[in-house]
Amino acid sequence: MLRCRRSCWWFVGVGARRVRSLFQAAKKKAPCIIFIDEIDAVGSTRKQWEGHTKKTLHQLLVEMDGFEQNEGIILMAATNLPDILDPALTRPGRFDRHIVVTNPDVKGRQEILELYLEDKPMADDVDVKTIARGTPGFNGADLANLVNIAAIKAAVEGAEKLTAAQLEFAKDRILMGTERKTMFISEESKKLTAYHESGHAIVAFNTEGAHPIHKATIMPRGSALGMVTQLPSSDETSISKKQLLARLDVCMGGRVAEELIFGQDHVTTGASSDLHTATELAQYMVSNCGMSDAIGPMHINERPSSELQSRVDAEVCF
Repeated sequence: MLRCRRSCWWFVGVGARRVRSLFQAAKKKAPCIIFIDEIDAVGSTRKQWEGHTKKTLHQLLVEMDGFEQNEGIILMAATNLPDILDPALTRPGRFDRHIVVTNPDVKGRQEILELYLEDKPMADDVDVKTIARGTPGFNGADLANLVNIAAIKAAVEGAEKLTAAQLEFAKDRILMGTERKTMFISEESKKLTAYHESGHAIVAFNTEGAHPIHKATIMPRGSALGMVTQLPSSDETSISKKQLLARLDVCMGGRVAEELIFGQDHVTTGASSDLHTATELAQYMVSNCGMSDAIGPMHINERPSSELQSRVDAEVCF
């Protein structure tokens, strides 16, 4: 396999020459596979490029058109931005077979974790399946990072084997951010944060359709003074209206707790991110999912009429 990287392809004329050299080398080594990583760097739509940078893409298109069945060259490429690729690059006869690589499911995550953990000594309390269930949405890089953070934690602690607690520490660090233990927080702020996060937790615990609570903390992590994290019991392929409404309830639980305990005049800015999340979620439910009884099952485009926009705003402002 000849692996092509895009470094130094930006100079005038260099890109096209590199493409020609690449295919010449491939023909000498046939049968051969050429793999181009981040194809969008040279294959995005030509309207976005300057004149001289189009030459690299043009040369690539020319080389792909020059194939014959007996040349024994297979061209593969990867990108995270398939929507911006030039149409000439994805037409039949060129990159016409598309494979979408999604985030792994729970079984895939378990197998990836077993791969990364196979050369590391593990304590008896480590359950790889439990870790895989607790990491929905993680991709291979996230799981590799989780194992690496846990291994560093074990090394710092002088442990001879990886333990479940160290892997849990790594997962929490990825999900919730790094703990800021040295941050000074007044007792009043701690009390307010505790009630705020308790509001999220109580609503999540008592609302049907809400995800199970993974952990609640008032230890500052990242930019947050506290956090309640929830993890689904299984991988989700679709989300029901009841589950989305439960997310709205949980988002507003912190603000409601502040109002009940301290009064409306003493609510804080701590709920600003919750309000932002809830508003975006309500907008998504009304405009994209057709979950509003008043508006009905319709998809609303980016520029609706003023009358329709007013109706959407009225539904979102619950």
